[in-house]
Amino acid sequence: MTEKKDTLDMTRGKPLSLILSFALPILLGNCFQLVYGTVDTMVAGYFLGEGAIAAIGATGVIFSLIMTFSWGLNGGYCISLSRAFGSGDRALFKKCAAAMLTLNLIVTIILTAASLLLIEPAMRLLKTPDEIFSEALSYITVVIAGLFATVAYNMASGFMNSVGNSRTPLFFLIFSSLLNVALDVLFVVVLSCGIWGCAVATVIAQAISAVLGMSYIARHYKELLPQKKDFAFDKDVFAELGAQGLSMALMHSVVGLGTVALQRAINLLGTEFVAAHAASRRLFDLLMVPMSTLAIANSTFTSQNYGAGKLERVREANKKLILIELAWSIFSLAFSFALGKPLARALTGSQSPAIIENAALYLRFSTLFFFPLGVLFVLRYSMQALGHKALPVISSAIELSLKFVFAFAVVPSLGYWGVIMTEPVTWVLCALLLAASYLTVGRQRG
Repeated sequence: MTEKKDTLDMTRGKPLSLILSFALPILLGNCFQLVYGTVDTMVAGYFLGEGAIAAIGATGVIFSLIMTFSWGLNGGYCISLSRAFGSGDRALFKKCAAAMLTLNLIVTIILTAASLLLIEPAMRLLKTPDEIFSEALSYITVVIAGLFATVAYNMASGFMNSVGNSRTPLFFLIFSSLLNVALDVLFVVVLSCGIWGCAVATVIAQAISAVLGMSYIARHYKELLPQKKDFAFDKDVFAELGAQGLSMALMHSVVGLGTVALQRAINLLGTEFVAAHAASRRLFDLLMVPMSTLAIANSTFTSQNYGAGKLERVREANKKLILIELAWSIFSLAFSFALGKPLARALTGSQSPAIIENAALYLRFSTLFFFPLGVLFVLRYSMQALGHKALPVISSAIELSLKFVFAFAVVPSLGYWGVIMTEPVTWVLCALLLAASYLTVGRQRG
């Protein structure tokens, strides 16, 4: 497959340089994507009050569960695309792209319909506080209805990433993020639409981002686009994409189910704790995104090199990335202790000492355990890209189990401290499991 300006063959050149240059646009794009949620939180806090922040936070894990399943599917599909690209098999690449489009269309229709039907009983099951229930339901309903826009953007972005182009999706995200800010102000401040206005702004911005991405692909990747014949059912291609997609989707959604259980425990602590946790998670996500981005970029690098049979490059990259994760962990810890409280106050607009203190406490304790989280990210994505589908899912299942234990046994006894301790404990145990597996079974392939 001939390399062109809008593609990057990662099977040649220095591994770390390739991963970092590929990861930087993804990192910036992920940061701008986080702007969607952060702006919603800030606008809600400053113009609608602390109850609105709690309403967004109370439903955030539900939408996150839906999104991580969908994102995981696309992430798995794109592993197959990257392998085909790395092997130079253009015909296989087109068949994979056709299968990805078909599977996304089917899954998105089913997922949207099921989510809209089940969202209200799910919120009641999670013990969403009565005083924020109506606002929370209106917000999450609008966002779920716009799921197609988010999936379309992720599919377009994944297609470009699989051929080594991580720059172009960044430009679309920058534009749509700025548009999201303007629409938030329009719907909430000017038109007084309330909390559902934040959701509408997000959906519109993501839809425009998706349209721009699809249009770019149609113009610049004509030779890689599937033709009518490529949509013919190929059992092997659909089986490969289905296995990769389902494995990664389960890996993410199993973790997400645990987070939903944990959110139920937080909701039972009261609105003030829900608001504190929502604010702290925004800051947590901003610090976590560089760690996850490196691992995601490495999965593309690993997939291409696995397709080309160059496994020594994969081993070299994994070693260096783990050292980078350590350096970022140290920085994040220092950052959270220095700026945790003022950032929580600025993000929420709240003057409640309990909200600010608990938000800062969660952030500081979490960043203390960022290094095992970084190891977990690198090994999960790398082993998935190398074809070890079961081990990442098993580690995610362990994480699910521990979150359920903490949500139903520890949080009722320890209160918010139980919430704070949950994820660090799971990161350490799952990182140890994957490290041991990688050093034995995993090293056979990378």
